[in-house]
Amino acid sequence: MPFWRKGKPEPVPLGPPPIAAVVPCAGDSRRMGRSKALLDAGGRSFVSAVVGSLVAGGCDPVIVVVGEGQEDEERRARAAGAHVLVNPEPGDGPITSVRLALAALAAGTAGLALLPVDHPLVRPETVQILLSAFREGEAPVVLPIHDGRRGHPVVFRSSVFGELLDPGLEGGARTVVHAHLEAATLVSVDDAGVVADIDTPEAYRAAFPVQGVRA
Repeated sequence: MPFWRKGKPEPVPLGPPPIAAVVPCAGDSRRMGRSKALLDAGGRSFVSAVVGSLVAGGCDPVIVVVGEGQEDEERRARAAGAHVLVNPEPGDGPITSVRLALAALAAGTAGLALLPVDHPLVRPETVQILLSAFREGEAPVVLPIHDGRRGHPVVFRSSVFGELLDPGLEGGARTVVHAHLEAATLVSVDDAGVVADIDTPEAYRAAFPVQGVRA
């Protein structure tokens, strides 16, 4: 039988529009005193853990934004499955890294999940739950709730990308979240990792008593 048929060709089914993710880690980790991205998260580095959860959770692409000279962070991010961008001027905070990622996204990207590198305990299944909630609704922002507290990752719909890119934005991505809280989808999750912000030596020792850095 020939591989072609006469008549109108059948349309090729397309998958849902992609939901990307960004992991800002171009900062100087001043509160931690050393690179948070390279800290040991129980057998792998923070950046490897965060990227791994986003990739396994369904985000594509996952973009890690590093600072100039952060070769180790870049190597670990790529090994975990991320694309890497370099932020030459991270002094204005994580929003500069978010904007670099937004500028690199393909047309038709449905949303962007923002997960800071100091949240290495977020589970892949939590990311899956958030992306499902995003696709099932039309909320401008989707974010997890654990024990009454809002956490990360936050998923921004493409309809608010312009607000994130606005050079006049004050307060960064947090301001956009608060502007849309009434219309946001809040997803209750059984994952304490969404609120585990590990950005000080004390928080790190509490979460990971055995220290070290691995690939």
